[in-house]
Order: sequence, then C-alpha cells, then structure tokens
Amino acid sequence: MSRRRLVLGLLVTAAVAGTVFFYALPRLAGYGSVWREIRLLPAWWIAGLLGITALDILTYAPPWLVALPGLRLLDALKMTQASTAFSLVVPGGAPLGMGVSFGMLRSAGFARAPVAAGVLVTGLWSQVSTFLFPAVAVVLLAVQGAGSATLRLLAFVGVGISLFLIAAGIAVFWRERLAARTGDVAAGVASRLLRLVGRPPVGWGGASLVRYRGEVVTLVRRRWISMTVATLANQLTGYLMLELSVRAFGIGRAQVSITETFAAWSIGRLLSSLPITPSGLGVVELGLTGSLVGFGASDAPAVAAVLVYRALSLLPTIVLGLLATLTWRRREPNVTIVPTDAEQ
Repeated sequence: MSRRRLVLGLLVTAAVAGTVFFYALPRLAGYGSVWREIRLLPAWWIAGLLGITALDILTYAPPWLVALPGLRLLDALKMTQASTAFSLVVPGGAPLGMGVSFGMLRSAGFARAPVAAGVLVTGLWSQVSTFLFPAVAVVLLAVQGAGSATLRLLAFVGVGISLFLIAAGIAVFWRERLAARTGDVAAGVASRLLRLVGRPPVGWGGASLVRYRGEVVTLVRRRWISMTVATLANQLTGYLMLELSVRAFGIGRAQVSITETFAAWSIGRLLSSLPITPSGLGVVELGLTGSLVGFGASDAPAVAAVLVYRALSLLPTIVLGLLATLTWRRREPNVTIVPTDAEQ
C-alpha cells in the first residue's frame, strides 16, 4: 500500500510539475527571455538575495529556542533544516517534519514532555500564521483600494481554517478523550509518512498527548508572546525573499506594490500547504506568477523572480537538511534537563 501511494504521489508530482514547467510557464514567458533576465542580474542584487536567504535559514531556529530552553542554536538550526527538508520532499509533509523534529531532539537527550510540547506548539503557530496571512493581505489591499474576489475567498477560507485549528487545539487540551483520539490519528499519519522514506514509526500516540497536556498549556501560557514574535520573524523573512526577488528583476512598486507582493506571497504560502505535490512544486510557481502578473508585473521578470525565489527557498534547505541529518549525533545536551511531573 505504501509503495502504491509513493508511486501515485510521484506520478501526480510529475504530471503537475511537468504541466506547469513545460507548458504553462513557457507560454507566459519563454525560458530564453527568463534566462536573459537572470543572467543580467547585477552582482549586488545576487549578494542581497543570498544574504536574505541566509537570514531566512537563521530565523528557523528562534521559535525552537523559545519552545525548548536549553537547546543550542547550532542544534536548533540543524534540527529545523533537517525536519523542514523532510517536509519539503513529501506532499503534505508537515507531520513527517514534526516526527523528525521529535526524534532528533529526543536523540539529543531532551525529555519527552518538553519536546512533545515544543513540536505541537511550534507546528500550531506555524500553521495558524500561514492561514491568517491571506486575511491580512485582504485588509491591506482594501486600505490601498485594491483587491480581488479570489483573494477574498482565500482569506475567508484561511480565517476559517485558522479558527478551526485554534478551536481544535483548545478542545484537544480541554478534553482528555479528544486528546487521545487526536494523538492516535496524528501518530498514524506520521508513521505512514515515515514508512515511505524507510524510517521506523513514531513511538508516541494518543496516550502521550494526554500525558503532556499540562506541558503544552504551560508553554503556551508562559511563552505565547515570544513564540508569536519568533514565528512571525521566521515567516516574514520568507516574504522579504520574494520582495527582493521581485525588485531584483526590475518590477517596481508602480507595477506591483509592496502590499500586492505580500498578497502574492500569502497565496503562495497557502498553496504550499496543500497536499498535492512536495512543497507545492508547480502549484506554488503557477500561483505566484499568476498573482504577480495579475497585479501588473511583466511576464518574463515575474517568471524569473518566482523561479529564483523558489530555488532559494527550497534548494539550500534541502541540501543543508541532508547534511544536518548525516552529521547529527546522538548525545547528551550540555544543559541539565529536569524531568517534568509527567515523566517522574
């Protein structure tokens, strides 16, 4: 069954990516003209894009430094790059990435309860922010006197999903039976995804979620503000990557405003969360390019900006994630971890 699903996933990815990269985008702008745009990119713009990419990678760590005191910066960077890389290579791979985070942190010697709480809270904060960004974009466009029915629909859907996630989170940690059921479902999904890449199933489940409810509630109560700030810093640095990519190819604010770039980015973030292709490959490129062109960007610069932005968003993390996985060592952390009441 797992092998059939893997083959089906590869076929869907090939079909979607092939249609986008070999039909849709070339009809919008030939790759010859796109390559000319990239080849003529000034060196100082290249340096700026590489700099913002490095900053984006660094901002993956702060949410985990907030969620798990005692975690070293280098270990946080390794873990986040590895888990993000895994999530990028599987459609809807967020549960797989969470499982990798859990396994790596446990192997580093951290107690089960704070690791489980950190995985749940960082994951929830990331998902809620992703679904709320289109709503923020709609408000900003309305202030600017612009907007579209499609974006308003996405904003409505995003707000609905965010409210559902928040309500579900409250319900799960309010009622023990629902927490157990939710944990079992999440563990089953994560284990199936891990089997696709030849890794053993997760060692947690519904009972673990029930046992660590208190740890999660304490983390949220004490650190929700710093967690929100750290998550926003990470997410919005990704937006700056697209903003710089757009401006690097000569798309001025008269063509596409800062607000419109943010709106396009929020659409891309939403599309990347859909379990269609790994990291939304093909789907995100088409959505981003269509949004930028619809807002007023020229065809070839828009395609060039999107391709460069996506390459910088995906390739460094996948490479660094592979290196982090290969160099990760099981060890005791250089801090004293005090077991929680749940583990004593």
